[in-house]
Amino acid sequence: MKTGIMNGFLSLVPVAVAVSACASAGPTPELVDARRAYDQARVSEAQRLAPDRLLSAKEALDNAERMHKDDPGSNRERGYAYIAQRRAQLAQEYGELARLQREQQQAEQNYVATQDRLRRAAEKRVEASQGQLAEQRGKIASTQAELAEEKQARTKAEQRASAALASLQQVAQVKEESRGTVITLDGAVLFVSGKAELLPIAQQKLNDVAEALKQTEDEQSIKIEGYTDSRGSDETNLKLSQQRAEAVRAYLVNRGVKAARISAEGKGEQNPIATNDTAEGRANNRRVEIIVQSQGMSQGTSQGTNSRQ
Repeated sequence: MKTGIMNGFLSLVPVAVAVSACASAGPTPELVDARRAYDQARVSEAQRLAPDRLLSAKEALDNAERMHKDDPGSNRERGYAYIAQRRAQLAQEYGELARLQREQQQAEQNYVATQDRLRRAAEKRVEASQGQLAEQRGKIASTQAELAEEKQARTKAEQRASAALASLQQVAQVKEESRGTVITLDGAVLFVSGKAELLPIAQQKLNDVAEALKQTEDEQSIKIEGYTDSRGSDETNLKLSQQRAEAVRAYLVNRGVKAARISAEGKGEQNPIATNDTAEGRANNRRVEIIVQSQGMSQGTSQGTNSRQ
């Protein structure tokens, strides 16, 4: 009886040893690599941007873990572990790719909003997206339409200004010079001899001038220069010409011409346009010149008068 029991016990020893060996067997290198790859993928962009692929890698890793538990060291454990490793690596790569694609999309949207000088570069970056390209073309078309409309409006404004200045030929001498459009008014019509107060007849002429000046662009500065003949002292003539230029400026401002555009300067007997030896020549020299500078020319203006040059 004892012999039978002993024999039965001995027959169970190899099975127990085998079970113990299986339970203590460590994971295969493939399973170790799969665990490491999954841990890396889990803390990468795959967690946020490629969750479906990360889940697929987790399922494969779970299968490998079950195979390790049921049949450690087996080919099935190795196979599932290899699949899990590759899926984890792919999930990490897809997560990184998705991150780069999002960054690219954001960059393309920023390019759409940049200045026109970056337009061609932005178009190259959005060639793969027909929708974004169509949006960009729409914005370009809108910009071109706005530019065309602005150009048309500017052309009309320039035409109105030219027509207004041309209409002054009836009340003043108007000519184009390098310094701009020069409107010359006879001083005898504007002022009493030796005075700086405007005559009643001068107001009508200056009304016409003011209306013409208001049609010009705000960017065009206006300079008023007063002149006298050579009679009298230099100091007296310079003071009188300054006062007359300021009187014309004040009247034009009162008629709606922006003060910031206009400066006034007395020139005295400088730059005569006729001889001072005759009454007619002196009358021509006693004048007021209004210079409307061409666009692009720079000239300082102030609310008051400029200092003499």
